[in-house]
Amino acid sequence: MNSWYEKLSKPSWSPPARLFGPVWTVLYLGILITYGAAAVMFANSQIEWFVFLPFLLNILFNILFTPIQFVLKKNNLALIDILLILATLIWALIRIYPFAPWILWVNIPHLL
Repeated sequence: MNSWYEKLSKPSWSPPARLFGPVWTVLYLGILITYGAAAVMFANSQIEWFVFLPFLLNILFNILFTPIQFVLKKNNLALIDILLILATLIWALIRIYPFAPWILWVNIPHLL
């Protein structure tokens, strides 16, 4: 798996592999906290289903990325998944902002 990924043509601005683990650990910690907060808000009827839905879809698309990219090795399908992650993240942040603006700000690094 690693040799396949290492052979892929990557852009010059691609970060070094040694940064991947620490950066995604921090990003996923922010995702866990903020998406967990959205789930609690939904469970407590502070937000509606349509506000919480993009968070669920975003997590689903995030989970699907690794098997699509590294097991199936389908780069085109992985690109579509990344676009779905981006779209659902933007949707989630726009919908949650009136209820919990801090969730948007914590997720800016993930958005970038």
